[in-house]
This record gives sequence, structure tokens and C-alpha cells, in this order.
Amino acid sequence: MTIDTSCTVTYSPAYTIVPTYECFNRCSYCNFRTEPGQSAWITLSAAETVLKQLQDQNICEILILSGEVHPRSPKRQAWFQRIYDLCELALSLGFLPHTNAGPLSFEEMQKLKNVNVSMGLMLEQLTPALLNTVHRHAPSKVPEVRLQQLQWAGELQIPFTTGLLLGIGETADDWWETLEAISHLHQHYRHIQEVILQPHSPGNQQSFDAPPFDPHQLPEVIAKARQILPPDITIQIPPNLVKDDRWLIACIEVGARDLGGIGPKDEVNPDYPHLQEKALRKILQPAGWELVARLPVYPQFDSWLSEELQKAVRQWRKILTPVSLLQEQGSANLPIF
Repeated sequence: MTIDTSCTVTYSPAYTIVPTYECFNRCSYCNFRTEPGQSAWITLSAAETVLKQLQDQNICEILILSGEVHPRSPKRQAWFQRIYDLCELALSLGFLPHTNAGPLSFEEMQKLKNVNVSMGLMLEQLTPALLNTVHRHAPSKVPEVRLQQLQWAGELQIPFTTGLLLGIGETADDWWETLEAISHLHQHYRHIQEVILQPHSPGNQQSFDAPPFDPHQLPEVIAKARQILPPDITIQIPPNLVKDDRWLIACIEVGARDLGGIGPKDEVNPDYPHLQEKALRKILQPAGWELVARLPVYPQFDSWLSEELQKAVRQWRKILTPVSLLQEQGSANLPIF
């Protein structure tokens, strides 16, 4: 039996745990946040109950996705500790944590590296023009702050996911500038696993009055991104935000090879339910594409992990198939296990 990796699309069987929805940023396109103090933090006991129910469901990734507590808030330390404890709990129950909690200090990233197999932060767009519009009330969306996270992740050897949000008031030149910046940092540190190209999709909570990003434009953006980014960075697209099946296939054909974490709910875009594995296969297989599960860390980064994390990863590599066949064939642009 052989597998043609050139016709393979990956996804991560995932579940999202939200420590808190409260966030001191007020991005006008956000459909996730609540006001500080108005959202209860998840308790460890509640998280443990949820995680234990997931243990027999072939879910490998636990995405710890949090609203942001201000760096100078008296609640910051407790917030960070809650995130760390949730990651530690997920690990103890056999899952692989991946944290995306907004900009962190170097020390916070260094600590979370011990309990995460990978981490992430969307750059969104590097143009400062958005600080006068959609990011006017979002202090942590300063481009230099977010770019610093990517550099620190490289210095700390943290396998990292980042990406662009398309259609929030930026220009096409802004896309290429942001992608070039990602490429430049990756060429120095070789630490970027994936770049997400996420089309703006209006939701019920946002105040930003703009149409959705045209999915028919997405293949063109992906094709250009594939030219800019090094071949060992995988391009990811969220299939629930590309409603037309034909255009989803078109995105894949021009270079998108990953569909991200697939779970019960898209917490960032709650108005757009995730397409589940069976539905995705029905779309992909007739077009000649095979859907394959992956871990939240790619094999080339295993040596960056602690021995404890490497052990957890090895256990998952034995569970998921067709692991050995994919590893034998290899692919610089395929996130295999």
C-alpha cells in the first residue's frame, strides 16, 4: 500500500477549551470576546470533566484559546496560571496542548513551552493603518508586539502557527508584506509550521460593518502566498468559512494543504459550524484528495520538545495512521506525523 502525499490534505482532531472569553481588546470584527469581569473563568474541575469525556473520541489536540487579560492587570498572573494548569491537565489525560492566548511575555512563552507541543498567534495584518479602524481599541494588536511573538517563538524553539485575517480593511499589498515578514523570520529560525489564511466572515456579535471576504478571491491569495512562503510552511484554510465546495477544492489545488483543528465548535467564528470529518471527505474524495489526521506538532520539530512531550507525541504517532507510510515518503510541505 502506498499513499500519494501530493494528494493529501490534513486536519487536526481537536477540541477547544476557553479559559475565559473576557478580553481587554475590543476589535470591531470580534465575535468571541466578553467584557472584562463579565465572563466566568473555566475551573480545572470543569475542564477535567470535559476532557475525560473526550478520551475515547480520537481527539489528540486540545486548543487552549483565551481572551486576553491586560499585562498589567492584577489578574494577569492568575490568568496565566490557569492556562498553564489547563495545559498540564490536558497532558496528564493524554492530550497534546496547543495554546493561543494573545501576546505573552518571553518568560510566559518559555514556561508554556514545557506544557505545549506547539503554540500560535495570528499576525492578522502588519499595516499600522488598522490601529485607526478595526484595532482602534485593541492595544495588543500593535504590529510590532505581535511580530515580536514570532521572533521569541523562534528564539525559544517553539513550533508555531500564525496567519492573516483577510478583509478587515487592509490592501493586497498589506497581505504580501505580512507574508514576507513571516517568511523572513522563518528563514532565520525555521519554526513556523502553518500560516492560516482566514477570510473575514461576519458574525452576530461584531460591530464592524463590512461584507465577508470574497471566497472566490481566496485561491489567488493562496497561490501568491505559496510563492512567498518557504515550502516547509503549510498553508491552512478554515473550511467552514469557504462555503462553496468548488472553491474549497480550488483553494487546495493552488496550495492550501491543511484544514486546521476540526472540533464541535469554532469558538472564533461561532456563527459558522465546523464541517466534520465525514462531510469533508465527501467533498475532497471525489476531487482526488485524501483527508488525513495530523498532530498539532509536525515531525521536524519533535527534537525541540522536552522528553515528556516527546513521549506523549510518540504515543499519538503510534495511534494515528497511516503514520509510517507518510513518514517514509516524506514531504517538505505536508504536516505529517
